[in-house]
Amino acid sequence: MRVSHPPGSDVSGPTIPLSSPARVGPDLTELPRGRYGELFRQPSFVPLLLAGALQFAAPSTALVILLYRIAFAFPRSDPTSYVALALTLFGLSSALPTLAGALFSGPLADRHDRGRLMRIANFASIVATAGLAADLFVSPARPLDLPGPAGFYLPLWVALALPGWALLASSSTIFRPAFNTVVPRFVGTPDLGRANGAIYASAAAASGLGTVASGIALSLGAGAYAFAIPLLLFVGAQASLLGLRGNLAVDRRGPTRSVRAEMAEGFRYLVHRVALFEMTLGALVINFLTAVALVELALYLMSWLSVSTGFWYGAMVATATAGSACGLVAASHLRFEERAGRLIIALVFVTGLAIAALALVRTIYLALPIIFVYGFAPGAITTVFLSVVQATVPDEKMGRVFAADEVGSLALVPFGQIAGGVLTIVVGVRGTYLLAGTGIVIFGVVMLTMFAALRRLGYRPGKPEPPPGHGPADPGSGDGDPGGVVPVARRTEGTSEPDPPIEALGGLVPLRDVEEHLALAGGPQRA
Repeated sequence: MRVSHPPGSDVSGPTIPLSSPARVGPDLTELPRGRYGELFRQPSFVPLLLAGALQFAAPSTALVILLYRIAFAFPRSDPTSYVALALTLFGLSSALPTLAGALFSGPLADRHDRGRLMRIANFASIVATAGLAADLFVSPARPLDLPGPAGFYLPLWVALALPGWALLASSSTIFRPAFNTVVPRFVGTPDLGRANGAIYASAAAASGLGTVASGIALSLGAGAYAFAIPLLLFVGAQASLLGLRGNLAVDRRGPTRSVRAEMAEGFRYLVHRVALFEMTLGALVINFLTAVALVELALYLMSWLSVSTGFWYGAMVATATAGSACGLVAASHLRFEERAGRLIIALVFVTGLAIAALALVRTIYLALPIIFVYGFAPGAITTVFLSVVQATVPDEKMGRVFAADEVGSLALVPFGQIAGGVLTIVVGVRGTYLLAGTGIVIFGVVMLTMFAALRRLGYRPGKPEPPPGHGPADPGSGDGDPGGVVPVARRTEGTSEPDPPIEALGGLVPLRDVEEHLALAGGPQRA
Protein backbone atom coordinates (compact mmCIF):
# COMPACT_ATOMS: atom_id res chain seq x y z
CA MET A 1 0.00 0.00 0.00
CA ARG A 2 2.75 2.46 0.74
CA VAL A 3 5.62 2.78 -1.69
CA SER A 4 8.78 4.68 -0.86
CA HIS A 5 9.98 7.21 -3.37
CA PRO A 6 13.24 6.74 -5.29
CA PRO A 7 16.25 7.97 -3.29
CA GLY A 8 16.80 11.66 -3.66
CA SER A 9 13.50 12.48 -5.36
CA ASP A 10 11.37 15.33 -4.10
CA VAL A 11 8.00 14.19 -2.80
CA SER A 12 7.04 17.25 -0.81
CA GLY A 13 4.97 18.89 -3.51
CA PRO A 14 1.75 20.79 -2.82
CA THR A 15 -1.34 19.09 -1.51
CA ILE A 16 -3.69 18.07 -4.30
CA PRO A 17 -7.31 19.06 -3.63
CA LEU A 18 -10.05 16.62 -2.66
CA SER A 19 -9.07 12.98 -2.94
CA SER A 20 -5.72 13.38 -4.68
CA PRO A 21 -2.79 13.61 -2.22
CA ALA A 22 0.66 13.98 -3.68
CA ARG A 23 2.10 10.58 -4.51
CA VAL A 24 5.31 9.27 -3.05
CA GLY A 25 5.70 6.70 -5.80
CA PRO A 26 5.47 8.40 -9.20
CA ASP A 27 6.28 5.17 -11.00
CA LEU A 28 2.98 3.66 -9.88
CA THR A 29 0.80 6.28 -11.53
CA GLU A 30 1.00 4.63 -14.96
CA LEU A 31 0.43 1.02 -13.98
CA PRO A 32 -1.68 -0.87 -16.50
CA ARG A 33 -4.95 -1.86 -14.86
CA GLY A 34 -4.77 -5.37 -13.47
CA ARG A 35 -0.97 -5.74 -13.68
CA TYR A 36 0.16 -7.17 -10.35
CA GLY A 37 3.59 -7.82 -11.82
CA GLU A 38 4.18 -4.15 -12.49
CA LEU A 39 3.12 -3.34 -8.94
CA PHE A 40 5.52 -5.81 -7.37
CA ARG A 41 8.40 -4.72 -9.58
CA GLN A 42 8.39 -1.35 -7.88
CA PRO A 43 11.32 -1.63 -5.41
CA SER A 44 9.54 0.39 -2.73
CA PHE A 45 6.27 -1.55 -2.82
CA VAL A 46 7.71 -4.76 -1.34
CA PRO A 47 8.78 -3.27 2.04
CA LEU A 48 5.46 -1.47 2.21
CA LEU A 49 3.56 -4.69 1.61
CA LEU A 50 5.66 -6.58 4.14
CA ALA A 51 5.16 -3.91 6.81
CA GLY A 52 1.39 -4.00 6.48
CA ALA A 53 0.99 -7.73 5.92
CA LEU A 54 3.16 -8.78 8.84
CA GLN A 55 1.64 -6.25 11.24
CA PHE A 56 -1.90 -7.24 10.29
CA ALA A 57 -1.14 -10.98 10.52
CA ALA A 58 0.63 -11.00 13.90
CA PRO A 59 -2.38 -10.17 16.16
CA SER A 60 -4.52 -12.97 14.72
CA THR A 61 -1.68 -15.46 15.22
CA ALA A 62 -1.32 -14.35 18.84
CA LEU A 63 -5.09 -14.56 19.24
CA VAL A 64 -5.21 -18.20 18.14
CA ILE A 65 -2.66 -19.14 20.79
CA LEU A 66 -4.42 -17.25 23.57
CA LEU A 67 -7.91 -18.51 22.73
CA TYR A 68 -6.76 -22.10 22.58
CA ARG A 69 -4.87 -21.85 25.86
CA ILE A 70 -7.84 -20.20 27.58
CA ALA A 71 -10.31 -22.76 26.22
CA PHE A 72 -8.24 -25.57 27.76
CA ALA A 73 -7.16 -23.71 30.89
CA PHE A 74 -9.94 -25.26 32.97
CA PRO A 75 -10.17 -28.90 34.03
CA ARG A 76 -12.82 -30.95 32.24
CA SER A 77 -14.62 -31.29 35.56
CA ASP A 78 -15.35 -27.55 35.58
CA PRO A 79 -18.60 -26.32 33.95
CA THR A 80 -18.34 -25.12 30.33
CA SER A 81 -19.83 -21.83 31.53
CA TYR A 82 -16.42 -21.06 33.07
CA VAL A 83 -14.82 -21.24 29.61
CA ALA A 84 -17.60 -19.15 28.03
CA LEU A 85 -17.24 -16.40 30.64
CA ALA A 86 -13.43 -16.49 30.47
CA LEU A 87 -13.54 -15.99 26.70
CA THR A 88 -16.05 -13.18 27.13
CA LEU A 89 -13.82 -11.39 29.65
CA PHE A 90 -10.87 -11.87 27.32
CA GLY A 91 -12.82 -10.24 24.49
CA LEU A 92 -13.88 -7.33 26.67
CA SER A 93 -10.30 -6.76 27.81
CA SER A 94 -9.41 -5.45 24.35
CA ALA A 95 -12.77 -4.22 23.08
CA LEU A 96 -12.94 -1.12 25.27
CA PRO A 97 -9.23 -0.14 24.90
CA THR A 98 -9.55 -0.63 21.15
CA LEU A 99 -12.52 1.73 20.97
CA ALA A 100 -10.58 4.28 23.04
CA GLY A 101 -7.56 3.87 20.78
CA ALA A 102 -9.71 4.39 17.71
CA LEU A 103 -10.85 7.76 19.07
CA PHE A 104 -7.24 8.97 19.08
CA SER A 105 -5.92 7.09 16.04
CA GLY A 106 -7.61 9.32 13.47
CA PRO A 107 -6.41 12.70 14.76
CA LEU A 108 -2.94 11.23 15.32
CA ALA A 109 -2.77 9.99 11.72
CA ASP A 110 -3.94 13.36 10.40
CA ARG A 111 -1.49 15.53 12.36
CA HIS A 112 1.76 13.53 12.73
CA ASP A 113 4.18 11.88 10.35
CA ARG A 114 2.46 8.61 9.52
CA GLY A 115 5.69 6.68 9.12
CA ARG A 116 6.85 7.55 12.63
CA LEU A 117 3.38 6.85 14.06
CA MET A 118 3.37 3.36 12.53
CA ARG A 119 6.81 2.58 13.92
CA ILE A 120 5.80 3.67 17.44
CA ALA A 121 2.54 1.69 17.34
CA ASN A 122 4.25 -1.44 16.03
CA PHE A 123 6.96 -1.19 18.70
CA ALA A 124 4.21 -1.10 21.35
CA SER A 125 2.84 -4.31 19.81
CA ILE A 126 6.28 -5.90 20.13
CA VAL A 127 6.43 -4.99 23.82
CA ALA A 128 2.93 -6.39 24.44
CA THR A 129 3.72 -9.63 22.59
CA ALA A 130 6.94 -10.14 24.54
CA GLY A 131 5.01 -9.67 27.78
CA LEU A 132 2.36 -12.20 26.74
CA ALA A 133 5.05 -14.70 25.79
CA ALA A 134 6.65 -14.34 29.23
CA ASP A 135 3.25 -14.80 30.90
CA LEU A 136 2.54 -18.02 28.99
CA PHE A 137 6.05 -19.31 29.61
CA VAL A 138 5.69 -18.95 33.38
CA SER A 139 1.92 -19.71 33.39
CA PRO A 140 1.09 -19.07 37.05
CA ALA A 141 -1.99 -21.21 37.67
CA ARG A 142 -3.15 -19.90 41.04
CA PRO A 143 -6.95 -19.44 40.81
CA LEU A 144 -8.33 -15.92 41.04
CA ASP A 145 -11.93 -15.95 42.31
CA LEU A 146 -14.33 -13.68 40.41
CA PRO A 147 -18.03 -12.83 40.56
CA GLY A 148 -20.29 -15.02 38.44
CA PRO A 149 -21.51 -18.60 38.67
CA ALA A 150 -20.74 -20.41 41.88
CA GLY A 151 -17.03 -21.20 42.04
CA PHE A 152 -16.09 -19.17 38.94
CA TYR A 153 -12.42 -18.25 38.74
CA LEU A 154 -9.63 -17.40 36.31
CA PRO A 155 -6.17 -18.92 36.36
CA LEU A 156 -3.74 -16.16 37.30
CA TRP A 157 -1.93 -16.30 33.94
CA VAL A 158 -5.23 -15.61 32.15
CA ALA A 159 -5.86 -12.54 34.31
CA LEU A 160 -2.31 -11.31 33.64
CA ALA A 161 -2.79 -11.79 29.89
CA LEU A 162 -5.75 -9.39 29.74
CA PRO A 163 -3.77 -6.10 29.91
CA GLY A 164 -1.14 -7.45 27.53
CA TRP A 165 -3.77 -8.34 24.94
CA ALA A 166 -5.43 -4.96 25.46
CA LEU A 167 -2.15 -3.17 24.66
CA LEU A 168 -1.53 -5.32 21.60
CA ALA A 169 -5.02 -4.78 20.19
CA SER A 170 -5.11 -1.03 20.87
CA SER A 171 -1.65 -0.43 19.38
CA SER A 172 -2.71 -2.27 16.23
CA THR A 173 -5.79 -0.06 16.13
CA ILE A 174 -3.58 3.04 16.12
CA PHE A 175 -1.42 1.50 13.38
CA ARG A 176 -4.27 0.81 10.95
CA PRO A 177 -5.52 4.31 10.03
CA ALA A 178 -1.95 5.57 9.59
CA PHE A 179 -1.17 2.69 7.24
CA ASN A 180 -4.41 2.78 5.26
CA THR A 181 -4.28 6.53 4.67
CA VAL A 182 -0.97 6.47 2.82
CA VAL A 183 -2.11 4.09 0.06
CA PRO A 184 -3.45 6.84 -2.26
CA ARG A 185 -0.04 8.53 -2.13
CA PHE A 186 1.45 5.64 -4.04
CA VAL A 187 -1.32 4.09 -6.12
CA GLY A 188 -3.64 5.69 -8.65
CA THR A 189 -7.37 5.28 -8.14
CA PRO A 190 -7.79 2.55 -10.81
CA ASP A 191 -5.18 0.42 -9.02
CA LEU A 192 -6.35 0.84 -5.42
CA GLY A 193 -8.31 -2.41 -5.48
CA ARG A 194 -5.36 -4.46 -6.59
CA ALA A 195 -2.92 -2.80 -4.23
CA ASN A 196 -5.23 -3.32 -1.23
CA GLY A 197 -5.95 -6.87 -2.35
CA ALA A 198 -2.26 -7.69 -2.62
CA ILE A 199 -1.42 -6.32 0.82
CA TYR A 200 -4.31 -7.87 2.70
CA ALA A 201 -4.09 -11.17 0.82
CA SER A 202 -0.43 -11.31 1.86
CA ALA A 203 -1.53 -10.61 5.43
CA ALA A 204 -4.06 -13.43 5.22
CA ALA A 205 -1.44 -15.81 3.85
CA ALA A 206 1.02 -14.87 6.60
CA SER A 207 -1.72 -15.25 9.18
CA GLY A 208 -2.70 -18.64 7.79
CA LEU A 209 0.85 -19.94 7.92
CA GLY A 210 1.29 -18.48 11.39
CA THR A 211 -1.88 -20.04 12.75
CA VAL A 212 -1.03 -23.47 11.32
CA ALA A 213 2.45 -23.28 12.83
CA SER A 214 0.95 -22.12 16.12
CA GLY A 215 -1.57 -24.96 16.05
CA ILE A 216 1.19 -27.50 15.56
CA ALA A 217 3.17 -25.99 18.42
CA LEU A 218 0.09 -26.09 20.65
CA SER A 219 -0.54 -29.73 19.76
CA LEU A 220 3.02 -30.53 20.77
CA GLY A 221 2.50 -28.83 24.11
CA ALA A 222 4.76 -25.89 23.28
CA GLY A 223 2.19 -23.11 23.69
CA ALA A 224 4.61 -20.69 25.32
CA TYR A 225 7.16 -21.12 22.55
CA ALA A 226 4.45 -20.63 19.93
CA PHE A 227 4.43 -16.93 20.83
CA ALA A 228 7.76 -16.63 19.06
CA ILE A 229 5.73 -16.66 15.81
CA PRO A 230 3.74 -13.42 16.32
CA LEU A 231 6.79 -11.83 17.91
CA LEU A 232 8.84 -12.53 14.76
CA LEU A 233 6.01 -11.16 12.60
CA PHE A 234 5.97 -7.87 14.53
CA VAL A 235 9.78 -7.63 14.41
CA GLY A 236 9.68 -8.22 10.65
CA ALA A 237 7.10 -5.45 10.30
CA GLN A 238 9.32 -3.09 12.28
CA ALA A 239 12.30 -3.87 10.06
CA SER A 240 10.20 -3.17 6.95
CA LEU A 241 8.92 0.10 8.42
CA LEU A 242 12.48 1.21 9.13
CA GLY A 243 13.31 0.50 5.49
CA LEU A 244 10.55 2.73 4.10
CA ARG A 245 11.56 6.01 2.50
CA GLY A 246 9.39 8.96 1.66
CA ASN A 247 7.69 12.01 3.09
CA LEU A 248 4.63 10.67 4.92
CA ALA A 249 3.82 13.86 6.82
CA VAL A 250 0.38 15.42 6.44
CA ASP A 251 0.11 18.75 4.65
CA ARG A 252 -2.84 20.28 6.47
CA ARG A 253 -4.69 23.23 5.05
CA GLY A 254 -6.36 24.22 8.32
CA PRO A 255 -5.22 24.80 11.90
CA THR A 256 -4.50 21.90 14.24
CA ARG A 257 -7.15 21.73 16.93
CA SER A 258 -7.73 19.55 19.97
CA VAL A 259 -8.06 15.81 19.52
CA ARG A 260 -11.66 16.00 20.66
CA ALA A 261 -12.52 18.69 18.12
CA GLU A 262 -10.80 16.87 15.28
CA MET A 263 -12.47 13.58 16.10
CA ALA A 264 -15.82 15.38 16.17
CA GLU A 265 -15.03 16.73 12.72
CA GLY A 266 -14.44 13.19 11.51
CA PHE A 267 -17.83 12.11 12.83
CA ARG A 268 -19.52 15.09 11.18
CA TYR A 269 -17.87 14.22 7.89
CA LEU A 270 -19.33 10.71 8.09
CA VAL A 271 -22.80 11.70 9.23
CA HIS A 272 -23.24 14.22 6.43
CA ARG A 273 -23.01 11.43 3.86
CA VAL A 274 -26.18 9.34 3.73
CA ALA A 275 -24.39 6.32 2.30
CA LEU A 276 -21.76 6.57 5.02
CA PHE A 277 -24.38 6.68 7.75
CA GLU A 278 -26.09 3.60 6.34
CA MET A 279 -22.82 1.72 6.05
CA THR A 280 -21.80 2.50 9.61
CA LEU A 281 -25.24 1.60 10.93
CA GLY A 282 -25.07 -1.69 9.04
CA ALA A 283 -21.62 -2.41 10.44
CA LEU A 284 -22.83 -1.60 13.95
CA VAL A 285 -25.53 -4.28 13.82
CA ILE A 286 -23.56 -6.89 11.88
CA ASN A 287 -20.50 -6.65 14.10
CA PHE A 288 -22.68 -6.98 17.19
CA LEU A 289 -24.13 -10.23 15.86
CA THR A 290 -20.76 -11.46 14.64
CA ALA A 291 -19.28 -10.87 18.09
CA VAL A 292 -22.14 -12.84 19.65
CA ALA A 293 -21.03 -15.93 17.72
CA LEU A 294 -17.29 -15.58 17.34
CA VAL A 295 -16.52 -14.75 20.94
CA GLU A 296 -17.19 -18.45 21.56
CA LEU A 297 -15.32 -19.82 18.53
CA ALA A 298 -12.91 -21.83 20.67
CA LEU A 299 -15.82 -23.32 22.64
CA TYR A 300 -17.62 -24.09 19.36
CA LEU A 301 -14.68 -26.18 18.22
CA MET A 302 -14.26 -27.89 21.57
CA SER A 303 -17.87 -28.64 22.52
CA TRP A 304 -19.81 -28.72 19.23
CA LEU A 305 -17.23 -30.20 16.86
CA SER A 306 -15.44 -32.17 19.61
CA VAL A 307 -12.06 -30.85 18.41
CA SER A 308 -9.50 -31.09 21.17
CA THR A 309 -6.15 -30.65 19.41
CA GLY A 310 -4.42 -27.42 18.55
CA PHE A 311 -3.72 -28.60 15.01
CA TRP A 312 -7.40 -28.58 14.01
CA TYR A 313 -7.95 -25.26 15.71
CA GLY A 314 -5.10 -23.78 13.69
CA ALA A 315 -6.43 -25.46 10.54
CA MET A 316 -9.86 -23.90 11.08
CA VAL A 317 -8.45 -20.40 11.39
CA ALA A 318 -5.98 -20.96 8.54
CA THR A 319 -8.82 -22.06 6.25
CA ALA A 320 -10.76 -18.94 7.12
CA THR A 321 -7.76 -16.77 6.30
CA ALA A 322 -7.31 -18.65 3.02
CA GLY A 323 -10.88 -17.74 2.16
CA SER A 324 -10.13 -14.16 3.14
CA ALA A 325 -7.12 -14.08 0.84
CA CYS A 326 -9.23 -15.35 -2.05
CA GLY A 327 -11.88 -12.72 -1.33
CA LEU A 328 -9.30 -9.96 -1.20
CA VAL A 329 -7.92 -10.86 -4.60
CA ALA A 330 -11.23 -11.78 -6.23
CA ALA A 331 -12.87 -8.47 -5.35
CA SER A 332 -10.16 -6.53 -7.14
CA HIS A 333 -11.06 -8.37 -10.38
CA LEU A 334 -14.78 -7.64 -10.18
CA ARG A 335 -14.53 -3.99 -11.28
CA PHE A 336 -16.64 -3.15 -8.27
CA GLU A 337 -16.04 0.59 -8.25
CA GLU A 338 -19.44 1.72 -9.56
CA ARG A 339 -21.44 -0.97 -7.70
CA ALA A 340 -19.51 -1.21 -4.43
CA GLY A 341 -22.57 -0.88 -2.20
CA ARG A 342 -24.52 -3.67 -3.87
CA LEU A 343 -21.53 -5.99 -3.65
CA ILE A 344 -21.12 -5.29 0.07
CA ILE A 345 -24.80 -6.08 0.71
CA ALA A 346 -24.44 -9.40 -1.12
CA LEU A 347 -21.39 -10.24 0.98
CA VAL A 348 -23.37 -9.49 4.16
CA PHE A 349 -25.80 -12.26 3.17
CA VAL A 350 -22.87 -14.63 2.64
CA THR A 351 -21.53 -13.79 6.11
CA GLY A 352 -24.82 -14.54 7.85
CA LEU A 353 -25.50 -17.75 5.95
CA ALA A 354 -22.01 -19.05 6.68
CA ILE A 355 -22.30 -18.43 10.44
CA ALA A 356 -25.70 -20.16 10.52
CA ALA A 357 -24.35 -23.08 8.48
CA LEU A 358 -21.61 -23.66 11.07
CA ALA A 359 -24.36 -24.56 13.53
CA LEU A 360 -25.71 -27.26 11.21
CA VAL A 361 -22.60 -29.43 10.92
CA ARG A 362 -21.00 -31.65 13.52
CA THR A 363 -17.72 -32.53 11.82
CA ILE A 364 -14.59 -30.50 11.26
CA TYR A 365 -14.44 -31.69 7.66
CA LEU A 366 -17.67 -29.89 6.80
CA ALA A 367 -16.91 -26.88 8.97
CA LEU A 368 -13.66 -26.21 7.09
CA PRO A 369 -15.25 -25.41 3.68
CA ILE A 370 -17.95 -23.34 5.41
CA ILE A 371 -15.38 -21.28 7.28
CA PHE A 372 -13.58 -20.77 3.96
CA VAL A 373 -16.74 -19.21 2.50
CA TYR A 374 -17.16 -17.18 5.66
CA GLY A 375 -13.61 -15.84 5.30
CA PHE A 376 -14.21 -14.93 1.65
CA ALA A 377 -16.86 -12.33 2.51
CA PRO A 378 -14.86 -10.07 4.88
CA GLY A 379 -11.86 -10.43 2.60
CA ALA A 380 -13.80 -9.05 -0.36
CA ILE A 381 -15.34 -6.31 1.79
CA THR A 382 -11.82 -5.27 2.80
CA THR A 383 -10.78 -4.50 -0.75
CA VAL A 384 -14.02 -2.72 -1.60
CA PHE A 385 -14.22 -0.62 1.55
CA LEU A 386 -10.62 0.55 1.64
CA SER A 387 -10.59 1.40 -2.05
CA VAL A 388 -13.79 3.43 -1.84
CA VAL A 389 -12.63 5.51 1.12
CA GLN A 390 -9.10 5.97 -0.20
CA ALA A 391 -10.44 7.14 -3.56
CA THR A 392 -12.91 9.70 -2.25
CA VAL A 393 -11.80 11.12 1.10
CA PRO A 394 -9.37 14.07 1.31
CA ASP A 395 -5.92 12.99 2.49
CA GLU A 396 -5.83 15.36 5.44
CA LYS A 397 -9.13 13.94 6.79
CA MET A 398 -8.76 10.30 5.87
CA GLY A 399 -7.32 9.17 9.20
CA ARG A 400 -10.22 10.68 11.11
CA VAL A 401 -12.72 9.15 8.68
CA PHE A 402 -11.26 5.67 9.14
CA ALA A 403 -11.13 6.11 12.92
CA ALA A 404 -14.63 7.59 13.27
CA ASP A 405 -16.09 4.80 11.17
CA GLU A 406 -14.24 2.23 13.27
CA VAL A 407 -15.57 3.69 16.51
CA GLY A 408 -19.12 3.79 15.16
CA SER A 409 -18.93 0.29 13.74
CA LEU A 410 -17.43 -1.29 16.87
CA ALA A 411 -19.50 0.49 19.50
CA LEU A 412 -21.70 -2.53 20.21
CA VAL A 413 -19.01 -5.21 19.99
CA PRO A 414 -18.39 -5.34 23.78
CA PHE A 415 -22.12 -5.84 24.32
CA GLY A 416 -22.11 -8.52 21.63
CA GLN A 417 -19.35 -10.35 23.44
CA ILE A 418 -21.26 -10.20 26.71
CA ALA A 419 -24.43 -11.35 24.96
CA GLY A 420 -22.51 -14.18 23.30
CA GLY A 421 -21.31 -15.51 26.64
CA VAL A 422 -24.76 -15.26 28.25
CA LEU A 423 -26.54 -16.67 25.20
CA THR A 424 -24.18 -19.64 25.02
CA ILE A 425 -24.95 -20.49 28.64
CA VAL A 426 -28.72 -20.28 27.93
CA VAL A 427 -29.12 -21.90 24.48
CA GLY A 428 -25.75 -23.52 23.87
CA VAL A 429 -23.18 -22.96 21.13
CA ARG A 430 -25.40 -24.25 18.32
CA GLY A 431 -28.28 -21.95 19.26
CA THR A 432 -25.94 -18.97 19.52
CA TYR A 433 -24.57 -19.50 16.01
CA LEU A 434 -28.03 -20.07 14.52
CA LEU A 435 -29.43 -16.90 16.09
CA ALA A 436 -26.42 -14.76 15.13
CA GLY A 437 -26.31 -15.99 11.52
CA THR A 438 -30.07 -15.64 11.03
CA GLY A 439 -29.97 -12.15 12.52
CA ILE A 440 -27.32 -11.06 10.00
CA VAL A 441 -29.36 -12.43 7.09
CA ILE A 442 -32.48 -10.60 8.29
CA PHE A 443 -30.55 -7.36 8.63
CA GLY A 444 -29.14 -7.94 5.13
CA VAL A 445 -32.74 -7.82 3.88
CA VAL A 446 -33.19 -4.53 5.73
CA MET A 447 -30.07 -3.12 4.08
CA LEU A 448 -31.23 -4.28 0.65
CA THR A 449 -34.72 -2.82 0.91
CA MET A 450 -34.24 0.31 3.02
CA PHE A 451 -30.67 1.54 2.50
CA ALA A 452 -31.13 3.24 -0.85
CA ALA A 453 -27.97 5.36 -0.67
CA LEU A 454 -25.91 2.27 0.12
CA ARG A 455 -27.24 0.53 -2.98
CA ARG A 456 -25.91 3.47 -5.02
CA LEU A 457 -22.52 3.47 -3.30
CA GLY A 458 -19.61 3.67 -5.76
CA TYR A 459 -16.98 5.82 -7.40
CA ARG A 460 -15.54 6.38 -10.85
CA PRO A 461 -11.86 5.61 -11.32
CA GLY A 462 -10.12 7.73 -13.93
CA LYS A 463 -7.01 7.54 -16.03
CA PRO A 464 -4.20 10.08 -15.70
CA GLU A 465 -4.31 12.44 -18.67
CA PRO A 466 -1.74 15.26 -18.89
CA PRO A 467 -3.06 18.68 -19.88
CA PRO A 468 -2.55 19.81 -23.47
CA GLY A 469 1.05 20.67 -24.22
CA HIS A 470 2.42 18.83 -21.18
CA GLY A 471 4.05 15.49 -20.68
CA PRO A 472 3.08 13.03 -17.94
CA ALA A 473 2.17 14.74 -14.70
CA ASP A 474 4.85 15.12 -12.09
CA PRO A 475 3.40 14.03 -8.75
CA GLY A 476 5.44 16.63 -7.00
CA SER A 477 4.58 19.53 -9.29
CA GLY A 478 0.83 19.72 -9.01
CA ASP A 479 0.37 19.59 -12.82
CA GLY A 480 -2.18 17.22 -14.24
CA ASP A 481 -3.67 14.37 -12.28
CA PRO A 482 -1.09 12.50 -10.22
CA GLY A 483 -2.04 8.88 -10.32
CA GLY A 484 -5.34 8.86 -12.16
CA VAL A 485 -7.44 10.15 -9.29
CA VAL A 486 -10.75 11.64 -10.41
CA PRO A 487 -11.88 14.28 -7.87
CA VAL A 488 -15.14 13.59 -6.09
CA ALA A 489 -16.75 16.61 -7.74
CA ARG A 490 -15.43 17.07 -11.27
CA ARG A 491 -16.67 18.96 -14.29
CA THR A 492 -18.55 16.96 -16.87
CA GLU A 493 -17.07 17.26 -20.34
CA GLY A 494 -18.89 19.84 -22.40
CA THR A 495 -20.66 21.48 -19.45
CA SER A 496 -19.85 24.14 -16.92
CA GLU A 497 -21.49 22.42 -13.97
CA PRO A 498 -19.66 19.97 -11.71
CA ASP A 499 -20.96 16.46 -11.21
CA PRO A 500 -22.69 15.93 -7.87
CA PRO A 501 -20.51 14.36 -5.19
CA ILE A 502 -20.45 10.59 -5.32
CA GLU A 503 -21.71 9.08 -2.09
CA ALA A 504 -18.88 6.67 -1.58
CA LEU A 505 -18.08 6.62 2.08
CA GLY A 506 -18.72 4.46 5.09
CA GLY A 507 -17.88 0.86 5.56
CA LEU A 508 -17.75 -2.29 7.59
CA VAL A 509 -14.42 -1.45 9.08
CA PRO A 510 -14.06 -4.48 11.31
CA LEU A 511 -15.12 -6.72 8.45
CA ARG A 512 -11.84 -5.93 6.69
CA ASP A 513 -10.43 -9.41 6.68
CA VAL A 514 -10.93 -12.65 8.44
CA GLU A 515 -8.39 -11.73 11.09
CA GLU A 516 -10.65 -8.84 12.06
CA HIS A 517 -13.67 -11.14 12.25
CA LEU A 518 -11.88 -13.76 14.28
CA ALA A 519 -10.33 -11.06 16.44
CA LEU A 520 -13.81 -10.21 17.66
CA ALA A 521 -13.47 -13.36 19.71
CA GLY A 522 -10.76 -11.56 21.64
CA GLY A 523 -11.70 -7.98 20.99
CA PRO A 524 -11.63 -6.01 17.74
CA GLN A 525 -8.32 -5.09 16.16
CA ARG A 526 -9.49 -3.52 12.49
CA ALA A 527 -9.02 -3.09 8.10
